[in-house]
Amino acid sequence: MAALSVAYLYACGYRLPRTKAPASPGGPLPARALCSPFQFRMFWLSQLILALSLMSPLDYVSDTYLFSAHMIQHLILASVWPAVLLLSIPEQLAAPLYRGRNSSAIIRAVTFPAVALIVFNVDLSVWHIPYLYDLTLTNANIHIFEHVTFMATGVIAWFPVLNPVRSRRLAYGMQELYLFANLFPMMALGIFYSFWQHALYAPYIAAPRLWGITPVTDQQIGGLIMWMPGDLPFAFAMLIIGMNWLEKGDPKDLPSIAASIPDAVS
Repeated sequence: MAALSVAYLYACGYRLPRTKAPASPGGPLPARALCSPFQFRMFWLSQLILALSLMSPLDYVSDTYLFSAHMIQHLILASVWPAVLLLSIPEQLAAPLYRGRNSSAIIRAVTFPAVALIVFNVDLSVWHIPYLYDLTLTNANIHIFEHVTFMATGVIAWFPVLNPVRSRRLAYGMQELYLFANLFPMMALGIFYSFWQHALYAPYIAAPRLWGITPVTDQQIGGLIMWMPGDLPFAFAMLIIGMNWLEKGDPKDLPSIAASIPDAVS
């Protein structure tokens, strides 16, 4: 997190000035900064989300006691943090990636909507295979690797909608279809956990019980979290896109939700 913060500030134009730099009339950023005040706030919000997910009691409860708490943590890392991070990246920082032939080809291949959808949901599902899931709870390095893949594939999943280079984003209609398709894999996994009557993960079966919640009930609550709240980030994005689409009319006119979020909130 510290390295990411330093890299972001440096990329956005912060330096240690030898002389006092004039204050920016638009806010706390220096006048030469690439990132807007909104992007600057989104970056620090993304850092706060990471801290709450990985450095708060949620992490300890997730690893030691409750499957349901672990689902909250995973959904934050895979669905919420990547979207907020992408909202913080200025277009000028991402555009050079498309100028190189190799880097452009790799990015376009990995973030192609069908590929992004499959990569994200396969990664999320594979890590919930009992053998692998139990392994993450007993091996810290594998657990860290799991979290990194959630974060990386989450960024890939949001890229067709929140690509910092706006000309590379899908049009409104395709954004709606893409996000709608993303609702179903997580919903299916959540439904499975919600109705399965046997605890699947040995560490949670052996863990001390919190608040009298049995392993099966805990697993079913985790399924409900994946089934409903787990899809809220994508559903919220669909709502904002729909509002933009109705207002602007042309799906090729700024096909993004990044610019509309401040207006929608205000």
